[in-house]
Amino acid sequence: MKTVKYIILALVLMLTVSFLVSGCNQQQGHKVRLIEVTHSIFYAPQYVAIHEGYFKEEGIDIELSTGEGADKVMTAVLADQADIGFMGPEAAIYVYNEGREDYAQIFAQLTQTDGSFLMGREEEPDFKWENLRGKTIIGGRKGGVPLMTLEYVLKKHGLIPGEDVEVLTNIQFALMAGAFTGGTGDYVTLFEPVASTLENEGAGYVVASVGVAAGNIPYTAYTAKKSFIEKNKDLIQRFTNAIYMGQQFVKDRSPEEIAKAIQPAFPDSDLDLLTQVVQRYKDQDSWATNPILKEEDFNHLQDIMEMAGELDKRASYEELINNEFAENAVK
Repeated sequence: MKTVKYIILALVLMLTVSFLVSGCNQQQGHKVRLIEVTHSIFYAPQYVAIHEGYFKEEGIDIELSTGEGADKVMTAVLADQADIGFMGPEAAIYVYNEGREDYAQIFAQLTQTDGSFLMGREEEPDFKWENLRGKTIIGGRKGGVPLMTLEYVLKKHGLIPGEDVEVLTNIQFALMAGAFTGGTGDYVTLFEPVASTLENEGAGYVVASVGVAAGNIPYTAYTAKKSFIEKNKDLIQRFTNAIYMGQQFVKDRSPEEIAKAIQPAFPDSDLDLLTQVVQRYKDQDSWATNPILKEEDFNHLQDIMEMAGELDKRASYEELINNEFAENAVK
């Protein structure tokens, strides 16, 4: 009888330990619903943070979805369909300027240049922006940073959209490459890996970098409702820590190492293509080395938005940008 009793006690003890371990593991994995504006190699530090296990180290399980547009991402955040939105800061500026009490704050920056490339139908090794005079460009969604940045660059080179060059704004972001290969327009602005894929297929040629031409701007950043940030400060800090580790990985590693790290996020892209794209973004210094969003870069973004006629009044840097978590991560 004693033997049976000891066996039962041992089984109860084993089950109790198993339950406790299981409970601890569940507590370590706080699920975060993250929605990104699009799925692009341009966001390499984010995918490094996911697939190198930096979020896991911070006790976070990422549930990633794609919104295909900053407007859709912001809608998901405001409707509590996502915890954190990853998009251009312009969406947060629009919401803030509407006077919404529980507006979306930006707490971490990922990229510091425009990530799109201008593609033409022929190779132009001596490309000049003047070459676009009288041409048609598929430019993106009206009110979005990609279009506004393109128009800023055109104006900087003496080309007025609608007068000197036609810029199409009625084609959805996800359909721009298909429209171009289908014969629409003389040029198109595309993100990677779509741009390099078309180039490798001979369907188009990268002639210029919009990011290089426009200069530093906080192109994509992480946003959450002010109330969510206030209630989940520890979670936001851990999330930002993971992003910073991803940024440091990308800063310190070779294009080949970065490509291998993010390959699980792009299973349909071969390693050579990923390396080619990473090299292109690394060469133009597209990735911020830390998540702190600088005031001068934020002001430059608002300059671009004003020039595009999309900004009625300037948003407050102090109220819209919350650098507390980014600064702590860097420390």
